[in-house]
Amino acid sequence: MIGFSDQQVPAQAFSTSTRRLNASPAKPSAPEPISIDQYHRLADRYIDTLVSKLEELQEQRRDVDCEYSAGVLNLEFPPAGTYVFNKQPPNKQIWLSSPISGPKRYDYVLTSSSTPEASEESTGSDGAARSGVGIESEEKKGEWVYLRDGTTLTGLLKEELGVDMDEEG
Repeated sequence: MIGFSDQQVPAQAFSTSTRRLNASPAKPSAPEPISIDQYHRLADRYIDTLVSKLEELQEQRRDVDCEYSAGVLNLEFPPAGTYVFNKQPPNKQIWLSSPISGPKRYDYVLTSSSTPEASEESTGSDGAARSGVGIESEEKKGEWVYLRDGTTLTGLLKEELGVDMDEEG
């Protein structure tokens, strides 16, 4: 027992661990530095997948209307209202206007730890240094994240629309 003034506390109640119980992963503080070409490839892939999933949803629910034109995705989703998704190349973001959660700007953030194949400089099989591998490597996985609160676009789609972007369609 360790004593503090009038209070006796068992010694095993203390820990030097910095891990908090029930702590969520740390909120990302900055987007991944990607080129404009990488941004377009990643955003287009995500939005194309989203359009496919929303078209499937539209076939199941006649009241849902999905239209993708000129880089803007409009989704009428009764009774919630209208969602608008669009790319913002100057900021390398995907923007969303939701009738439930409001406007959000999503940045691409890495979700997996760096691997030798995904680092800025790695060594090839011949032992020569290879630079600029960076995000080009498909080994690096990321997610579109709202940096203000750490929520993901994938999570919001599942919560508000019931659309699972991780599930094969």
